[in-house]
Amino acid sequence: MIYTITLNPAIDLVIVTKKLQPKVVNRTEKFELQPNGKGVNVSFILKKLGIKNVATGIGGGFTLDYITSGLEEKGIATKFLKVKEPTRVNVFTDVIEENTEYKEVNPGPVINQETQAAFLTYLRKVLKPNDMVVVSGSFSKGIRPGFLVEIAQIVQEKQVRLVIDSSYLAVLDTLDYQPFLLKPNEDELASFFDYQGKMDSEIIIKLARKLINRGCQNVLVSLGANGAVLVTRTKVLSANAPKIQVVNSACAGDTMLGTFIALLEKKQPLDNALKMAVAAGSDTASKTGLTNFALEKLLPQIVVKEGMK
Repeated sequence: MIYTITLNPAIDLVIVTKKLQPKVVNRTEKFELQPNGKGVNVSFILKKLGIKNVATGIGGGFTLDYITSGLEEKGIATKFLKVKEPTRVNVFTDVIEENTEYKEVNPGPVINQETQAAFLTYLRKVLKPNDMVVVSGSFSKGIRPGFLVEIAQIVQEKQVRLVIDSSYLAVLDTLDYQPFLLKPNEDELASFFDYQGKMDSEIIIKLARKLINRGCQNVLVSLGANGAVLVTRTKVLSANAPKIQVVNSACAGDTMLGTFIALLEKKQPLDNALKMAVAAGSDTASKTGLTNFALEKLLPQIVVKEGMK
């Protein structure tokens, strides 16, 4: 079983408007409410690709109820621990005349120590050998970044594969537990090693290999408009991104990760998994919601090759 963990879930309010002016009523073209959070998105993508999973985490209030009901309507099992303070609502505004996107991301509720301990107890109870745990995104207030290490310890004890998509420097402390996959973007990869120079292909591969040498089994680096690179213990694969009109980039990385994991579960070759993951992530970035996997126009634009330019 795959368990996705979202420790700061959200409802995303996605707005499309022709223009955005201060101190006046701005009439919008349309809006969408979407259950969100990085792990939540991974769960949706896995389900779309026929991979059974359980969405877990910690949240609160009526907004968490909206998220869990959205997951369950799609046939995804949920197990979220609940606090009283409501889960956050984020706002993403696409302004047509400016051809730009505004992102307003709120903090989450305060999570007490008792709830955090209860969540770790839940993991110890349900995890079985060869399961996978996917920890994605930021943490709500009160959860220390070191919580990642506590999860990693449990995962190793239970002989479970660990996937992490997080910007916290505590990611480096999980390397002793040999995570199966890390998915940083290039900025996060640079921050892990306090690198402040230009992130060219040579540096990206060098820093990803540092993660491999310290214990990680695979590193998938998302590069936005430049595609992605996969570094394993034995090879480097890169894929360019197709040309798209970006509408909402918020969920593109989650889509890439979920697609990549799903295809690995289906025993697809690494190059096929990477190509499909880049295409699906790009398709999500071109929409207000997640990809529907109609990728016929995008896949021919993507070339996967050994190494990078």
